[in-house]
Amino acid sequence: MPDEIVLTLTVNGDKHRRLIPASRTLLDFLREDLGLTGSKHGCDVGDCGACTVRVGGVPRLACITLAAEVDGEEVQTIEGIGAAEAPLVAAFDKHVASQCGYCTPGIILSLSHLFEQDPAADDAAIRETLGSNICRCTGYTKILAAAREVAARGGQTR
Repeated sequence: MPDEIVLTLTVNGDKHRRLIPASRTLLDFLREDLGLTGSKHGCDVGDCGACTVRVGGVPRLACITLAAEVDGEEVQTIEGIGAAEAPLVAAFDKHVASQCGYCTPGIILSLSHLFEQDPAADDAAIRETLGSNICRCTGYTKILAAAREVAARGGQTR
């Protein structure tokens, strides 16, 4: 494996081409090279979900993904959320589903993928999706309430 690679990818709609160490994780590339700090360092072994981003629209744990693995891909971080995620963000605000906020970016990106696939996702699907994201503050009650509201309205909060 070479020591360095040329990485070309699109992050939140912006194209990037950088020479990086071949061993750099996607999380470190996003945070250190691009200054996108919304995705968090949590466990660094893929257990907590704080680093969740979307690659090609699908949730991915950035701490255990080498940046080289996503060469040529489109990556979305919490900084890149937009109108599609607005109902979920509004529900989180309404239900005060974020306390310290450390886990929230990963949860929003995971749930937004779920609601794209199934706008009226049932409780079992919501719980399964949240199973890959650890929150130590809320106890999930308010997070579940926000997600259930979005699902009950078929992906819309209004």
